[in-house]
Amino acid sequence: MNLNKWIRQTHRWLSLAITLGVIVNFVAVALRKYNVWVGLLALIPFALLMLTGLYLFALPYIAKMNRWQVAKRPARAAFSDQLSAVSQTARADS
Repeated sequence: MNLNKWIRQTHRWLSLAITLGVIVNFVAVALRKYNVWVGLLALIPFALLMLTGLYLFALPYIAKMNRWQVAKRPARAAFSDQLSAVSQTARADS
């Protein structure tokens, strides 16, 4: 499994963990047995979910930037080839 699929799968499982953590928080508050560690049940996976979410959000923009650089690279090569051909012709004429 490549990195992108692994991060997507982790993101999905973290969302389930947060859902369960929030449910446990509601039950603890309803039973008046709320502790700090109960609040962390939803907060810790949320931090990881935020990191994977930011990565997934930025992924299309990174791919677009890479496609743009790859598409621009042959044009530069063609231009430099033309430039070298012109300079060689100028040298041959002189």
